[in-house]
Amino acid sequence: MSADISSKLNRLLSSQPLGVVLCSSWLVENGYSLDLQQRYKKSQRFESIGAGALIRYGDHVDYLGGVNAMQTQLGLSLHPGGKTALGLQGKAHYLELAPKHVQLFGAHGEHVPLWFKKQDWSVNVKYMLSNFLPAEIGLTEIPHKQFTVKVSEPARAIMECLYLAPKSQSLLEAYELMEGLNNLRPASVQKLLEACNSIKVKRLFLYLAEKANHDWMQYLDLSSVNLGSGKRAIVASGVYIPKYQITVPKELESME
Repeated sequence: MSADISSKLNRLLSSQPLGVVLCSSWLVENGYSLDLQQRYKKSQRFESIGAGALIRYGDHVDYLGGVNAMQTQLGLSLHPGGKTALGLQGKAHYLELAPKHVQLFGAHGEHVPLWFKKQDWSVNVKYMLSNFLPAEIGLTEIPHKQFTVKVSEPARAIMECLYLAPKSQSLLEAYELMEGLNNLRPASVQKLLEACNSIKVKRLFLYLAEKANHDWMQYLDLSSVNLGSGKRAIVASGVYIPKYQITVPKELESME
């Protein structure tokens, strides 16, 4: 390997942390041609984990290393959300030491790379692509290994849970999650409620927060939040909540 190629390799190794995927297209954009990438693979400096993706040879990369690459190199809004984001921030009502299921949320129309979809991350990854919330708000960065990953803040994460309810997310569990969110920032909640375009999510969020008797509720200005009109039957048969015009499971309404 020539001195110039070796120097470029050293710059790459020093600029990118261990544990992340390197996207081939991003490498090309930064001066590492496909031919050069092949040389690095032949010299066992890098190895392929699918078409268009490399990792350092022998490196252990988990799904968050893939998410980091999609966020920082490909510019995707895909991020851990819902229960996954709450768990990563210690906000789940029970914490799995080794989660088996992961929820990734992103903007409608985004394409998840095949290398990420086909890779065995040792977890079952579920994708939800939607525009019910703007892609750029309600996110925070958390440290992982030697890098950071954008995930949903708790307020956005519980809204993502409610977006999946009741088909893919139990409302009873959503309430248990909401009970633990007693220190949400009112300004962040306000911004999310105003930007959210799902009437169901907003009504359920306010109902559960009120039921949990959270103090931060008193600082919200609901006059600027569009809660729509008309009734919403969240479940086929249940208890009607006049204030929010929603029908919720009887078991949920009876929970203390």
